[in-house]
Amino acid sequence: MEGGHPPASKTEFTECWRTTWKTPYIMRLALSAGIGGLLFGYDTGVISGALLYIREDFHDVDKKTWLQETIVSMAVAGAIIGAAIGGWMNDALGRKKSILAADFVFFIGAIVMAVAPAPWVIIIGRILVGFGVGMASMTSPLYISEASPARIRGALVSTNGFLITGGQFLSYLINLAFTKAPGTWRWMLGVAGVPALVQFVLMLSLPESPRWLYRENKADEARAILEKIYPAEEVEREMQALHESVQAEKEGAAAGEGVLARLKGAFSNPVVRRGLYAGITVQVAQQFVGINTVMYYSPTIVQFAGFASNQTALALSLVTSGLNVVGTVISMCFIDRYGRRRLMIISMIGIITCLVVLSGVFFQAASHAPRISNLESTYFGGNSTCSAYVSDPNPGSWNCMTCLKAECGFCANKVNFAPGACLAYNDNIRSSCRGEHRVWYTKGCPSKVGFFAVILLGLYIIVYAPGMGTVPWIVNSEIYPLRYRGTCGGMAAVANWSANLIVSETFLTLTHALGSAGTFLLFAGFSVIGLIAIYMLVPETKGMQFEEVEKLLQKGFRPKPFASKSKQVGKNVELC
Repeated sequence: MEGGHPPASKTEFTECWRTTWKTPYIMRLALSAGIGGLLFGYDTGVISGALLYIREDFHDVDKKTWLQETIVSMAVAGAIIGAAIGGWMNDALGRKKSILAADFVFFIGAIVMAVAPAPWVIIIGRILVGFGVGMASMTSPLYISEASPARIRGALVSTNGFLITGGQFLSYLINLAFTKAPGTWRWMLGVAGVPALVQFVLMLSLPESPRWLYRENKADEARAILEKIYPAEEVEREMQALHESVQAEKEGAAAGEGVLARLKGAFSNPVVRRGLYAGITVQVAQQFVGINTVMYYSPTIVQFAGFASNQTALALSLVTSGLNVVGTVISMCFIDRYGRRRLMIISMIGIITCLVVLSGVFFQAASHAPRISNLESTYFGGNSTCSAYVSDPNPGSWNCMTCLKAECGFCANKVNFAPGACLAYNDNIRSSCRGEHRVWYTKGCPSKVGFFAVILLGLYIIVYAPGMGTVPWIVNSEIYPLRYRGTCGGMAAVANWSANLIVSETFLTLTHALGSAGTFLLFAGFSVIGLIAIYMLVPETKGMQFEEVEKLLQKGFRPKPFASKSKQVGKNVELC
């Protein structure tokens, strides 16, 4: 779910500002289509807050972690299907109709979630919304790139990336706005339909992609659009470029280069195969560092750290989302100065450090959780006490974490961190605890180090976003030969979505089985494997022409220490 598009240089942004100031129509095209990125980002962030209140309304969801995981991850499953079908729709129906279809499906999904009477209906809505997100995530940047002047294309496509992170930030603001409103999560999820409706209306008045029109033998319509985008003296040159590009594509199709032929050709070509090793490695590593556990479950993780209030958890999560935007800007400033490979390696080292320390913080929080007091536990009446606590032969060994693992609730003492009550988990007892002006905990325990965990989450985002957040997508746009770029980029994207699905579908189960400390330590282990794979398989492509990247892969990439050893071996052989 986290991702983006190749950032533009400072010069390109300056040129973009000048061009769009003279021709506002270009920015209208880019921003209207870029709302697809906003939908992508909003859907990623909104479920993290909505889930807190869905748990309160549906007892089954609160008790069953697999149901929470399914509600979150079904949007990812829908996105995988949407991205696959979206590729066909883009070619068959055009970019504009594909965006309109994505908006329609997304809007219906948002309405279904908003009125859902049961968890299974929310899941259906999540699949529909994911389907729309999957279509929009690949169609919006494609439409922008094909309807933009070449000299500012990178800058305009970057608006889609900005709107993704902007959509995530907006979703946390919306979540906070509706915490006191009747229906809470219904409003949070339902509001998602508004930008989809806005984009649908805007797109009705915009043209189809000129490239798609030319490919469909509608050259006059394509020319009319190009005349609105380019100065008169450049239109003819762009028409010629369109002709050559489309002609090459048709010749490839005539030669029998279907999907299966391209896949076979990709795997049989050593250059493409090595590119795939690098491209898929960075995409899978991007997900297995655990980023989307933070984006999908950020308020829940904050509650693990000891902040029981939904509003507090959402407010602190807003900070992590804001830092993601900051990290994206940092990436744009440094990507062409320090290179792709170096940024990813530095990012991975920072991620591993944050995850290990975060694991230690959660371990400390669990080890020093407040004790359970028998007096406090019977204060609310004998029938209110947790049955597992009552039947345990050694209740004196219980603390808050033991209580939560027994699927009971912890009612904190009015004195901070003093022994509290372990109570049966139901709505009436929760209300009784809160009625005494006490805090009710079900996900984490009161902790003196909880705020440190939130700071580490922020640091994690800061080191993730400039490197592993954006660079994998840039690498995948540069590392494949032109002929296979679409096919290989699609394969890498599917690998990314699939890894995203695995992580989001298993996170809460892992925290239940391993604890928060064990889960983050596991992600640190995955990150170490990812760091080694990136070091061994991913070359530096900064400042290289596509042909130079192809030659590099043809020779076979080796990291410097290994490269020097192989050179030394070669010299020794020559001497012998």
